[in-house]
This record gives sequence, structure tokens and C-alpha cells, in this order.
Amino acid sequence: MADESAASHVTPPPKARTDLITAAVLFAFAAAAFAGAWAMPTFTDRGGDPFTAPGIVPGFHAVIIGVLSLVLGVRAVLRGALRADGGPPPEWRRVEGASNLRLALAAALGVGLVFGLIGRVPFWIAAAVFVASFTILFEWPITPRERRLRRIAEGIALGLVTGVVVTLVFERLFLVRLP
Repeated sequence: MADESAASHVTPPPKARTDLITAAVLFAFAAAAFAGAWAMPTFTDRGGDPFTAPGIVPGFHAVIIGVLSLVLGVRAVLRGALRADGGPPPEWRRVEGASNLRLALAAALGVGLVFGLIGRVPFWIAAAVFVASFTILFEWPITPRERRLRRIAEGIALGLVTGVVVTLVFERLFLVRLP
């Protein structure tokens, strides 16, 4: 009996059609990222080494994401993504613990960081605000009421430490000037 109830709570893997849609979105992202990397200056006209061009790493990542999205797409097609029944059954549509609101909140925090903070405040402050906000907002619902003030303090401390450490690592170790 215990094995049956435990087995019924296991989330099945996504259906092939979901994998195919994910592969298409990732491939489009990879293509856009590669186009952006390709458009970056190479500084060869100023005597710079072409292997130090700023677009090499993002271009490499874009190629890897593109190749892996193609692998995912081929696997999805082989698993029947193009058949009429390739969509998820109704009982799979709502995964326990998943939330569109949480996804939207995470996306809003990321957009707020990129368009609202970076370039307007020092990077360490932007990183600290982002990490603290993310930590506090996503810990709030699962924290008991009597511990919420402590969680807020921990989130702020984590944000400050992260902001300072990330800035120091990039500026001192990688010699990258941050905005």
C-alpha cells in the first residue's frame, strides 16, 4: 500500500510535445544570442587578438545551447512529438509546487535587475538588492510567522555578501569592470 501511494505522487517526465516546444524556444534563443555575439566588435582593426573578442564566450554558449536544443528536438520527434496525442494528459498539466505566479515574479526580478538597477546604481548594490529581494520573496511563504523578521535579515545579509563577493571576484580576479 505504501509503495502505491508513493508511486502515485511521482511526477512523470514531460511529454514529447513539451520537449519539442522547449527545443524550439531554446533554439530561437541560441540563434538570437549567436547573432548578438557575432555582431560584437572583434578589435582586430585596432591590432587586437581575435581570440580575445568579447563575443567568443557568448557565441560558444549559444552554439552549445543550439546543439543541445537540436538534440532535444530530435529526441522529442523520435518519442512521438508530432503525433496527434503528443500533448500532456490533463492530470500532468498542474504539477505540484509549480506556480505561474512564482515564475512571473522571478522574471520580474530579473528584468528589474537588468533594466532598473544595472547602470543606475553600483553593481554591488544592484546584485545585493536582487539577491536579497529574491531570497526574501521566495522564502516568505514557507517561513513560519515568528521567523519572518529573521529571514528578512538573513536575506539582506546574503544579498550584501553576494554583491560584494561577486564584484570583488569579477573586478580583482577576472579584471572585468562592472557597471
